[in-house]
Amino acid sequence: MQMLLLKKVSIVGIISFFAFCCLTGFSADKNIQVKQAVPVWADGREKELNLNLGFRAIFTAKTGQDVKIKISASTIYRVFMNGKFIGSGPARAAHGYFRIDEYPVGQFVKEGENVLAIEVAGYNINSYYTLDQPSFLLAETEINGKVVLATGSGQDFEAFQMKERLQKVERYSFQRPFSEYYRMKEDYDRWRTSSKIAVEKLKLTQFPTVRLLPRNVAMPEFEIQEPVVIHSKGTVKKIIPQNYHKDRALTGIGKTLKGFTEEELEVYPVSQEIQEIVTASQEVINKTIISGEKWRLKKDEYNIYDFGTNFSGFIGTRLKCSETTRLILYFDEILIDGDVKTKQRQSDICNHIVYELQPGEYDLETLESYTFKYLKVIVLKGECQIEKIYLREFAWPDNKKAFFASSNDKLNKIFNAAKQTFRQNAVDVFMDCPSRERAGWLCDSYFSSITERELTGHSAVSYNFLENYALPERFAFLPEGMIPMCYPADHNDGNFIPNWSLWFILQVEDYARHGGDPELIARLKPRIEKLLTYFSGFENEDGLLEKLERWVFVEWSKANEFVQDVNYPTNMLYSAALASAGSLYGNTEWIKKAEDIRKTVLHQSYNGDFFVDNAVRENGKLKITGNTTEVCQYYAFFFNLATPDSHPELWKKLVYEFGPDRNDTVAYPDVFRANAFMGNYMRMDILSRYNLQSRLIMEIQDFFYPMADKTGTLWEHMQSYASCNHGFASYIGHVLYRDILGIKDIDYMNKNITIRFTDLTLEWCKGSIPVGEEVIELEWSRSNNTIQYALQIPLGYNVKIENESSARLIPIK
Repeated sequence: MQMLLLKKVSIVGIISFFAFCCLTGFSADKNIQVKQAVPVWADGREKELNLNLGFRAIFTAKTGQDVKIKISASTIYRVFMNGKFIGSGPARAAHGYFRIDEYPVGQFVKEGENVLAIEVAGYNINSYYTLDQPSFLLAETEINGKVVLATGSGQDFEAFQMKERLQKVERYSFQRPFSEYYRMKEDYDRWRTSSKIAVEKLKLTQFPTVRLLPRNVAMPEFEIQEPVVIHSKGTVKKIIPQNYHKDRALTGIGKTLKGFTEEELEVYPVSQEIQEIVTASQEVINKTIISGEKWRLKKDEYNIYDFGTNFSGFIGTRLKCSETTRLILYFDEILIDGDVKTKQRQSDICNHIVYELQPGEYDLETLESYTFKYLKVIVLKGECQIEKIYLREFAWPDNKKAFFASSNDKLNKIFNAAKQTFRQNAVDVFMDCPSRERAGWLCDSYFSSITERELTGHSAVSYNFLENYALPERFAFLPEGMIPMCYPADHNDGNFIPNWSLWFILQVEDYARHGGDPELIARLKPRIEKLLTYFSGFENEDGLLEKLERWVFVEWSKANEFVQDVNYPTNMLYSAALASAGSLYGNTEWIKKAEDIRKTVLHQSYNGDFFVDNAVRENGKLKITGNTTEVCQYYAFFFNLATPDSHPELWKKLVYEFGPDRNDTVAYPDVFRANAFMGNYMRMDILSRYNLQSRLIMEIQDFFYPMADKTGTLWEHMQSYASCNHGFASYIGHVLYRDILGIKDIDYMNKNITIRFTDLTLEWCKGSIPVGEEVIELEWSRSNNTIQYALQIPLGYNVKIENESSARLIPIK
């Protein structure tokens, strides 16, 4: 891996200003600040749990004027102009910091009176997704550069409690805040379009100025996706189960995990009710939906809608109720036995939205973003006519310049799934999944950050992600020097993954080496110094980490059971992190320590056949166990402790006897199988490093095509029992660029591009990678023993061609 090259990367003068702007994605809006607005909230209620407020302001304007809205909030908001949805935010930042969003809204302004409506959910709850901080809204509107509305400037904004969203409800999950449950009357939303609709005004209090940051990252385009097929229809009935599953998000509420206890809830927990609702009858239809098609549902009837792809965003519907109606929107990424059964697949999330509706017409849309391919609409009381079902995407804008196509349709589908997976997991930080957690996890972020450069042409999300780690003085609830396993997040229980902080160092070094912001890299130096000081306290007499605290994580496999007392994959990672930090900041002591650890692990862990996962302390001495996993072998080769030359027999076993086709009940049953995260991804890189693309192309299809074909996204595990949309998995897009298309490496700092041709069972391949606003385009075709290729590169870049194939190369001018 390039990350292990001990090439010194200076943090001063690391990159030209042009290259910096190109890669980070900064533009003139970097200095966006408010002019007059100050934070406001309902008097004395800024720490109240799950308080949802509506803010309305009226201004006059003329068509054609330059009108802009600037908004920051705690916790989340959505904004409307004259009833038109404008956006949702804000982008997340570290504790005590808040990012500003700016919306140009001139196209939505009408002559005369205009209504600006902002809804804010103040959660005041610890989670992995949003921060537990006092609620506020800060907003102002400019017309031709002059402020005409600003929170805190008198009577510009009026506020009221949005009581239609029930306040005392259960959490969506352990990792996310509250679920959504609504009681509504017709015209509940008319306040967004008219100043004449009276609201119960609340007294607003101003708060001290908050520390503001620019958004930096692109705003989602909020595109509308509608279902493509009505999968089935049927009826439901209620059956009381013998046993209810109650997740920790319901039973564990207390000082450590905030929320409402089961006794405090306003309604019976829907996580329990959904276990009582079972399908009584089902008719599979699989009929393509005609535009404008309507559906009528009566009591205990349902429809299941298929969106064709696993999307993330806000669920919307337009419907008419002829009588009092109660309906549930129940959704999931896959079907089980042809039905939506989230609680059987993932019992720890509340994939359901409840609406209690009085007779009337409604346009409904969730405040929070959710992830699904299938949506089951169930009417439990009354009846309604559904006139429209949709999802408003909450995803990174699609860069059309990021393109891949080949003569192999399976590879094309995998690339599109990688692109879709990335978009949904990179709205503002690199997330693990857009569903259960929406959390900015380390390690996942290392792989996602590499993907970002090639799918967007920038490193804007990388900048925000790393800046969030640079800003706090320290992290509450964690030991001195340790950093959160995911962030921005609240870790009240004190849990952390020490391994993930080591991947953080690798991510910073990779960011720096590919043209990252030198000022940010310098700001991260003290963080990394303190982190390595923390780890030094766990070094034993051999210099290896021993008995690390908390959740020692190697991989989602048997390897996680062999993490004490000395875990060798962790020490391989530690060596790599020390080498990367030493290279980045010119610290020769770290580099020497890295090499010493490498030699010690090599001596202790390798038993002549395989690398062993761990050693335990018995009677004061370390005893090497016989615990052996597939992923441990990949760690050894990934971090260059082993090579095909140094360990030829092990290498042959890994290449030809391991991989997706291994029957681990027969072939090496004592070497426990690797999983997607992260062993199989390490395997991809190792095969690439040693020019085994012909094998790699087969394994990519075996590993990832079933995922891409089933959901259009890539999964957390090799099986579908957890998230089917996981950010790190988009890394396979980078692999396809590198190993199939052949754009092996882009040296952004020195402006060098390496193209590598290998022997592949493809007739042709073409693709492009954006570099800032420019693009690298490569197209090739193979016939017999000849490869013809055409290449276009950005101005000022140089090209090196490596021919590792058996064919003759012919460039096309």
